[in-house]
Amino acid sequence: MRALVYHGPGRKGLEERPEPVIRHPGDAIVRLTRTTICGTDLHILKGDVPTCEPGTILGHEGVGVVQEAGAAVSGFAPGDHVLISCITSCGRCEYCRKGMYSHCLDGGWILGNRIDGTQAEYVRIPHADFSLHHVPAGADEEALTMLSDILPTGFECGVLNGKVQPGCSVAIVGSGPIGLAALMTAQFFAPAVLIAIDPDRHRLEIARRFGATHVLAPDAGTVEQVRALTEGRGADVVIEAVGVPASFELCEDLVAPGGTIANVGVHGTKVDLHLERLWSHNITITTRLVDTVSTPQLLKAVMARRLEPAALVTHRFRLEDMEQAYDTFGRAADTHAVKVVVEV
Repeated sequence: MRALVYHGPGRKGLEERPEPVIRHPGDAIVRLTRTTICGTDLHILKGDVPTCEPGTILGHEGVGVVQEAGAAVSGFAPGDHVLISCITSCGRCEYCRKGMYSHCLDGGWILGNRIDGTQAEYVRIPHADFSLHHVPAGADEEALTMLSDILPTGFECGVLNGKVQPGCSVAIVGSGPIGLAALMTAQFFAPAVLIAIDPDRHRLEIARRFGATHVLAPDAGTVEQVRALTEGRGADVVIEAVGVPASFELCEDLVAPGGTIANVGVHGTKVDLHLERLWSHNITITTRLVDTVSTPQLLKAVMARRLEPAALVTHRFRLEDMEQAYDTFGRAADTHAVKVVVEV
């Protein structure tokens, strides 16, 4: 089969690999029909994720059809149309029983990281009963591909961890795919002020279309602008959706007393925490890897047309064009890419 293989920092290639096989009774083999590229894949290629070893097939998102199911799989059968969760869950360990699937003792974020992933024609899904979702009849595959990772990530790590509430003020630092996903799902809770902050004016235009009440480019006046929009207090919820020191430090400057900084970005280097200023501010800082506990809820919202994740898709490619897809996604400032979808 064809697969996009990681060969170390800065090196990848589309090549022929053996098709995966059932290794454990709870496994399923899924034939991919759609996949995508995540910012985390770019972090792997930068060398920020040492758990991903050379030789691993990248990708942790996708939609497909069950090709084969292990003897212990009871909820899925060959021919079933499925959404693949970016998080693998055994459903039985202590962490899974707490709903912390990302910390599953026999799973978590392993696809395209510690085991072969979804940027291929076929993928092996461990613990299939807890790691796949049935695709409703008539569902848009492109839209559902966004439910593998970015929508639950923006919602759980940003909106839910940030405790967005009706009438509150929210500032989202970063209007890439994750920031836009947080912006879309924050509107479930009707915040009064919803500010998108990003240096890319094209992405700010998208954020405004997606429901931001205000859009700002980060500069020396950003903090005062946010305070002017929030009665001088700062934002009740600040969502960090970039993953670099400067963006996190901006969040520290933007948060109101008693507010929450919800970190979503993947950080590859240390970040300064300015407790000399914040020790008395009663703020909360949250971190999280998505657990995908919200995927069924978000799937219902999509099917009810309360959420339109297909709007995030800006570019489409075939699997044989994966190198071009990566180039387009990696140069988003030039190509205006938000999410790319790859047809397999």
